[in-house]
Amino acid sequence: MEFNHISVLLNESVAALNVKPEGVYLDGTLGGGGHSSLICEKLGESGTLIGIDRDTAALNAAGKKLEKYKCRKLNVHDNFFNVKNILESLKIPNIDGAILDLGVSSPQLDEAERGFSYNSDARLDMRMNRDDKLTAYDVVNNYTFDELKQLLFRFGEEKNASKIAANIVKERERKTIETTRELSEIIKRSFPPKKRYGDKHPAKRSFQAIRIEVNHELDGLKEAICDFIECLKPGGRLAVITFHSLEDRIVKTAFAELARGCTCPKEFPVCVCGNSPKIKIINRKPIVAGKDELEKNNRAHSAKLRIAEKI
Repeated sequence: MEFNHISVLLNESVAALNVKPEGVYLDGTLGGGGHSSLICEKLGESGTLIGIDRDTAALNAAGKKLEKYKCRKLNVHDNFFNVKNILESLKIPNIDGAILDLGVSSPQLDEAERGFSYNSDARLDMRMNRDDKLTAYDVVNNYTFDELKQLLFRFGEEKNASKIAANIVKERERKTIETTRELSEIIKRSFPPKKRYGDKHPAKRSFQAIRIEVNHELDGLKEAICDFIECLKPGGRLAVITFHSLEDRIVKTAFAELARGCTCPKEFPVCVCGNSPKIKIINRKPIVAGKDELEKNNRAHSAKLRIAEKI
């Protein structure tokens, strides 16, 4: 598989890390190695790049791409949610910086057989890690009406969740729903004719919701953000790129709580909790792609970059 992926907000996110030649940096979503390549360019021979990804195809592709750089490179097949255990296994106590580029990568969408895209016809899958057991096929064919409705609304913010869930259940009473195209057509029929064709595909939110469910993308994201901050050296930075409001809300909330420190009620005259701020938020407003990048990479339209520095 060709893992051709254009990294979003590449220069902005890597610049935010203030890469030191001898530092230790972690790319928690290695993907095609775009962000990692730029980090490696800034690292010297004594520097270290740790790359984590759930997708073995991404790890293999990135491994080849990063071969030319002289810094130490450690690629790990795992979920960045497990960052503390990963660093412990590598005997690395802390890091100088980390980057997370959340969501699905372009190659995963483009390769039809991965079953991510509503624009192709393939068996429902959507697993980022092919070793995982739960697939989109399982979700679509085995979840109850209430479970489908809830996940479509929660993870897709889909206002038409009830109608879509009902039509999925109705269709699978007739036959098993096996492919992305079958599911896409069922979702499309759940909308009034005027809304079936437009700038945004009617299945976009539903496919996003099912993908998030299959890969547990949001379960534990807030805790993972806290773990990354804990793993940073003082002055180290975490850069997080999100692609939809659910991700961004979680990151924004986690940063705000870590920056606040004191959790005492406002009416308390003095602090009794003893908590102090753990980070400094570098950009209160998220950084978004500029005009030039938007023209070259359509995926950049929804990207937001938030940066935090450990105190």
